[in-house]
Order: sequence, then C-alpha cells, then structure tokens
Amino acid sequence: MLFQQLINGLTLGSTYALTAVGYSMVFGILGLVNFSHGSVYTVGAFLTLIFFTALKFNFFVSFLLSIILTGLLGILIDRISLYPLRKRNAPKVTSLISTIGVSIFLQNLIMITWGSETKKFPLVINRGSINLFGANISTLQIMIFSMCIVLMVSLNIMIQKTRVGKAMRATAQNSKAAMLMGININAIIMITFFMGSSLASVAGTMVGMYYQTIDPYIGYMAGLKAFAAAVLGGIGVLPGAIVGGLSIGVIEAIAAGYLNAGYRDAIAFAVLVLMLIVKPSGLLGKQASKKV
Repeated sequence: MLFQQLINGLTLGSTYALTAVGYSMVFGILGLVNFSHGSVYTVGAFLTLIFFTALKFNFFVSFLLSIILTGLLGILIDRISLYPLRKRNAPKVTSLISTIGVSIFLQNLIMITWGSETKKFPLVINRGSINLFGANISTLQIMIFSMCIVLMVSLNIMIQKTRVGKAMRATAQNSKAAMLMGININAIIMITFFMGSSLASVAGTMVGMYYQTIDPYIGYMAGLKAFAAAVLGGIGVLPGAIVGGLSIGVIEAIAAGYLNAGYRDAIAFAVLVLMLIVKPSGLLGKQASKKV
C-alpha cells in the first residue's frame, strides 16, 4: 500500500516539479511570481486535445505543436503584460497583479473558446502495467515520471553547461552587470518564458492523460501546488523546484491513501507551512544576506 502511494505520488509530483521549474526560472530572472503560469498549463493541455481530437493530427505532432505554441504564449505574456512595466520601472507588485489579470483572462478565454464543461482526454499510451513489490505500476506512470526526469535533467545541464544557460545565471545574479557584459537581457527573459511555459504544457498534457479528463480550471490548483513546491524547495533554485514538486506529490498521495482524499490538498499545504516555519528559505534555498 505504501509503495503504491509512493509511486502515485512520484508520478503526480513530477508534473508539479515541471510546473514549479517555470515559477523558479521566472522568479530567478525577474524576482517575480508569474501567477499566469497555471493558466498556461491549462492552455497546453487543451491545445494538445484540440489538435489530436478535432484536427485529427498524430498525438505526438499535437503534443509538439502544443509545446511550441504554449512557449510562444509565454513570450507573448511577457511582451504584452510585463515588458512595458519593466521599461517604466514599475513596482514588482504591479507586475504581479498584471500576471493575475492575465491568468483570469486566459481562463475565461478557454471557457469562451472550448466551453466550461469537463472534456474527456484520450488515453493514447496504454501498454498495460507491471506488478512490483505489490504495487501496480502502469506504463503511463513510468512514461510520465521518466519524461519529466529527462526534461528536468536536460534543463539543468543546459543551464549549467551552455552559453545561454550561463547568460541566464548571470542575469539572475545581477541583470545590470550582465547587460554591461553584452548579454541581451530581453532575449534571455524571452527564452526563460518560452522554456517555462513549454514545460507547463508538458505537465498539463501528462496530467490530462493520467486522469483522462481536463477542464478550464485544472491549472488553478496545479498552479498553486507548483508554486508551493517551488517555495518548499527554495524558489529560484531549480533543483529545489524538483525536490519540492516530488515532495508535494508524495505527501498528497500518502495523505489520500491513509487519511482522507478530501483532505489531501489541506495536508499538503499544511506541511508546506510547517516546513517554512522551520526553514523559511526552503529545503535547498539559501538565506539571502542583508545589505547595510
């Protein structure tokens, strides 16, 4: 029973981790929480579904198109709602409110375009299951966990080893100094939004396949949990987002299995609050030094 809940938690937690990485990337570069990220997650899931069911594209082509278009949506969100505010040196809270407005706009746009009812998401990948230590593990669960791990490891390697990744780290450390060194800050921000939004699209599609349903509100709670995961792991720290996402998923699954499924969200957030009381900077975060 425990091993089964652990597998379920790691599967769901890996999608939280993918989404949390987007929060951490944007926060690391701009020092801003992008609250439109949950709605971007929803758009990604709906785009995959529409391309596959309505336009009859191959599933993997639909998935790829969804990733690209959702990444472009992330860039569009930045250019329309955040870039003008950055040019005017607007307070961070103004940008934060702007992302909340974008989130509500996208959520309503989805309902106007595709309706507010729950839609069935086809189970494209169904190769049976295996039994391991008494736990029933589906091939879909293995695929979701494996894909998320590969994507997160690849992203971490890219950030650590490539010139773009070094430019992103330099921008996160000191954007003004990075600009003086010839780094195109706006290009780095666009890349960050593209990558974060693309990962949210992957997570949304994976969750749609896992539960076989999607609706215009799936990104709301997923976005909150992903944000909680980013904070739990240490917001702005990519490995922390991964650890936080997996932790939230496992806590949620164990709470649902051993206590009550109705309290799974409350228990997950309660653990988050307790952890932050003990270590406010998060599991892998570092306490920021105060300048005097």
